[in-house]
Amino acid sequence: MKRGLFGRRLGGGGQDQAVRSAAETADGPIPELTGRRADLTDVVDRVRQKLIARVAAEDLRAYRTNPKIRERLVRQVRDLLVGEQAVLGSQGLAEQILQDLFGYGPIQPLIDDPGVTEIMVNGPDRVWVEREGRLSLQPMRFRDAEHLRIVIERIVGAVGRRIDQSLPLADARLPDGSRVHAVLPTVGLDGPYLTIRKFGRRLTAGELVERGSLDPATLRFLAACVRARLNVVVSGGTGSGKTTFLNCLSTFVPEHERIVTIEDSAELQLQQPHVVRLETRPPNVEGQGEITIRNLVRNALRMRPDRIVIGECRGGEALDMLQAMNTGHEGSLTTLHANNPQDAVRRLEVMVLMAGEELPARAIREQIVSAVDLIVQIGRLRDGTRRVLAVSQVLGLHAHGSVTVQDLLRFRYAGEADGKVLGALAATGISLAEPLTARMAEHGVHPERELFEGAPLCS
Repeated sequence: MKRGLFGRRLGGGGQDQAVRSAAETADGPIPELTGRRADLTDVVDRVRQKLIARVAAEDLRAYRTNPKIRERLVRQVRDLLVGEQAVLGSQGLAEQILQDLFGYGPIQPLIDDPGVTEIMVNGPDRVWVEREGRLSLQPMRFRDAEHLRIVIERIVGAVGRRIDQSLPLADARLPDGSRVHAVLPTVGLDGPYLTIRKFGRRLTAGELVERGSLDPATLRFLAACVRARLNVVVSGGTGSGKTTFLNCLSTFVPEHERIVTIEDSAELQLQQPHVVRLETRPPNVEGQGEITIRNLVRNALRMRPDRIVIGECRGGEALDMLQAMNTGHEGSLTTLHANNPQDAVRRLEVMVLMAGEELPARAIREQIVSAVDLIVQIGRLRDGTRRVLAVSQVLGLHAHGSVTVQDLLRFRYAGEADGKVLGALAATGISLAEPLTARMAEHGVHPERELFEGAPLCS
């Protein structure tokens, strides 16, 4: 119980650096200790328990924000280490103890590393990371499954959520917004699992162009579509960059509009002055009080939004989102998991059925055709780069009842060189449909004609 309390009070990303800085200003670096060599696990356990016993709870809560309290806490840790009479061998080993006490243990350096985009802990002794789209196994280890569980409880408890044997799955986030998913045994067969999607520095639209995710002409077109209040769905697989791209598109929403964002775990970083952010809530210990995305979408409609932005559609909320798009909330944005624009439409159909309204298939498809204007397909290529693979328009229904989806722009593969995938978005020769150009003209926006004339947009 004490461990859980300590973890909950002191959880937070990037804290070990602050602790190290404070340690070096508090009477110099931690001295090398002499005497018997103690097991690190025992040292950490004893120091943790002694610190909890002698430090007021309000000091534990304030150590991150109050430099004086932080320095005092570091001095107390130093004193406790000296009292252990353990040969820690180096300053680095002492810092590991501080990381374990104040941060996230052995994965704290990975959290602080800006080059790491995802951390995957498959049990206490297998830590994988993603850098530049590629996975690699790391040397760091947790002491045991209990050590990993404590870190998970620290992360989850810091945002007011819980994880235990009765509820062994949890979604949470770090203070910097990084998304966290945790699994405990017995659902996790090989021990606790922890996955952290790093929330790095927000990329600007210009930086996406510089990285080759899309070309300037396509960016100008999508910006015009957002300003003209077209409804846009960003589709892609896991880790393809959907949320990053949604953030990018949101920058083109005019500042005078009221935006309501709805997410499972808050990741979006809208910069407009009039933004209302809503986040789901899991059930409490008694299984009561859950707030779902669908609950939030319905309530958002009563909040006078100009636009609704859903971080990701996963279920029955798709029906409410489509209805919102059809009833005065044009210009709304969302993401979903799908492999291509055609699959995105089919997935929308399935998600609407999950709402349990027993609508006929044709009625669902008519809702999709009336609501969704554009689908932007995002993908992660073999070399780890993330690209816009297609921009498609939703036109209407075929005679046999299926939804017509036409690619306006499509990624053209041009081979590989030096391990990099070569290629570019190219026009398909299909022009933007007249109803969409008319809606854009109503907002004083006119897409570039040469964009759709069939020549590659970039080399």
